[in-house]
Amino acid sequence: MKLSLVAALIATVLPLAAADTDGFESFGEYEIRSQMKITGSGKVVQVPIKPLKLAVFSDGVSIRVSSAGKSDAWSTFTIYRSDGIGRQNTPGGPLEVVPGVQATSDHRGVHKHLRLTRDTLVLTVFPGVSDQTVVTHAVLAPPPADEPAADPRKGSPAP
Repeated sequence: MKLSLVAALIATVLPLAAADTDGFESFGEYEIRSQMKITGSGKVVQVPIKPLKLAVFSDGVSIRVSSAGKSDAWSTFTIYRSDGIGRQNTPGGPLEVVPGVQATSDHRGVHKHLRLTRDTLVLTVFPGVSDQTVVTHAVLAPPPADEPAADPRKGSPAP
C-alpha cells in the first residue's frame, strides 16, 4: 500500500515521459548552475563550474541521476519522502511547501541527499572523512530548440 502511494504521488508531482528498459521513467533534464563547499568552520566557498546537464529517472521508489547522454553510469537514490519540499524564496520570507521528493544514497562512506522538484534539483554530498559539505544546485533545462532564437530587435512575424 505504501509503495503504491509513493508511486502515485511521484506520478502527480513530476512529469513522466519515455520509459527506460529497467522500468525507470524520465523526470527530465536539469542543468547544474552552481556549486559550493561549506567547511566545518562555516566558511562557504563558491566552486567555479561549467553548466552540466543531468538526466533524472525514477521508478517510483528510486531515482537515478546521470550525465545527460550517458545512461550507462548513474547514481541511485532511495526516495524517503514524497509529500513536498519546504523552501523559502526570500530571506526571512514565508516557508512554502511545493510538490517534490527527497531521497538519499549511502555509498562507500559518502552520504548524499537529493531534493527534487518540478523546476529544481539540489544535491548535498557529505563525505565521511572530510569536514567539507558540497551543495550543487541545478534547474530544469530548457527544451532543445529546433530553430535559432528570434532576434529581439526585429519585430514579430506577421500572423
